[in-house]
Amino acid sequence: MIGYVYILECADGSYYTGSTKDISKRIRLHQGGLGANYTRRRLPVKLVYLEEFSRIDEAFYREKQIQGWSRKKKEALIEKNYDLLIELSKAYRDLF
Repeated sequence: MIGYVYILECADGSYYTGSTKDISKRIRLHQGGLGANYTRRRLPVKLVYLEEFSRIDEAFYREKQIQGWSRKKKEALIEKNYDLLIELSKAYRDLF
């Protein structure tokens, strides 16, 4: 079963990362205030990033990975700035 990971930009400028099997339905739920508690208080939301996976468990794993990222790293992903994404992925200890 296909899975998706997505990033929404909320009305307050924050990002919400989620995963689902049905992206259209999930976006409608978020927009209707029936999605996650986080997005309910920050409507409207806008889809700014989407990845498709062949299995939902892969999308869930990717969701958890992205949720741990900094705002700058998420923005690099959204903007498809892969050079910056690689730079932001380097461990602090590897910079010296």
